[in-house]
Amino acid sequence: MAQLSDRLQRLAPSATLAMSQKSSEMKAQGIDVINMSVGEPDFNTPDHIKEAAKKAVDENYSRYSPVPGYPDLRKAIVAKLKNENNLDYSVNEILVSNGAKQSVCNTVMALVNPGDEVIIPAPYWVSYPQMVKLAGGNPVIVEAGFDQNFKMTPEQLEAAITPKTRLIILCSPSNPTGSVYSKEELAGLADVIKQHEDLFVLADEIYEHINYIGRHESIAQFEGMKERAIIVNGVSKAYAMTGWRIGYIAAPEWIVKGCNKLQGQYTSGPCSVSQKAAEFAYVSSQECVEQMRQAFERRRNLIVELAKDIPGLEVNVPEGAFYLFPKCSSFFGKSDGTTVVKNSTDLALYLLEKGHVATVGGDAFGDPECFRMSYATSDDNIREAMRRIKESLAELK
Repeated sequence: MAQLSDRLQRLAPSATLAMSQKSSEMKAQGIDVINMSVGEPDFNTPDHIKEAAKKAVDENYSRYSPVPGYPDLRKAIVAKLKNENNLDYSVNEILVSNGAKQSVCNTVMALVNPGDEVIIPAPYWVSYPQMVKLAGGNPVIVEAGFDQNFKMTPEQLEAAITPKTRLIILCSPSNPTGSVYSKEELAGLADVIKQHEDLFVLADEIYEHINYIGRHESIAQFEGMKERAIIVNGVSKAYAMTGWRIGYIAAPEWIVKGCNKLQGQYTSGPCSVSQKAAEFAYVSSQECVEQMRQAFERRRNLIVELAKDIPGLEVNVPEGAFYLFPKCSSFFGKSDGTTVVKNSTDLALYLLEKGHVATVGGDAFGDPECFRMSYATSDDNIREAMRRIKESLAELK
């Protein structure tokens, strides 16, 4: 029988996209579903950025761009890293890709050999382990659960490192938990990494600007870490530009060259018009970023307050991103008379079918005791969704 490659057989489909698809199908049937499953700002791309894109179209930015992105965009990224993060990179240490997702995958494919180990703290974004498997590597999952605010300790990191460890993937602010590593916490992890030769860290900083505790901290700032760090970032979350598909890495030049070689063979440079829009996003006023951050912070406060009012849920206070990741294991084994909730995926399906709220079970993120809700939606939607969730959960006995 004809069969897909072993490579694809090893991969799991994206649980977040699957739940979003299911909720879209229910909406198409006329059911009023509130979708809290997808990590996407609900704001429109700011007008001044859209104007820059229109100008780029009029100026005929319609041809292939250089594989690593236009030099002017890379210069704007270099300036951003200097101004906002106090990090010194050159244009040759920047590679622009079709979204931060490709930036992560490029890095994994460029650094990981079959049999290499990649340390991933759980909860993790669903695609990290799958990308490691795609490269033939072995994901090594370090459990950093609810009780430690979903953050890996230096001791846990040290215990997980073996001679086969090649890479650590760190996401701060975190998807799916909203946890943010402090400067001191990152310094502790950096001290461990520096003790091991040929060990690198992929720092996914895509939620950098959605931060409620002050200044973003990057692991690349510590002495000796710039040579070990691959920073991944992009315009999707900060500027509400998810569909424009622009992400980048800032990394040592030899890694950038490797990713450039890879990207040259399977996508080439990203969309020309999107690049010009992203360039303008970086060099123009950052007021829109702060306005959106304030709106997310208000929503964070609202959803935390409402979730804490639901009996049976354990709730921490996320410090960044736009997700709540409450512990729901007290409902496992309970039933509304027809459905038995055995795990967090069951719970997410129950909330979708009973309460018409789309969330994602924590199993997909490596933490089966929790589930993820995105609060990148209106205050009214948050209130109504939490009312439905509270009513639905109250029926589980």
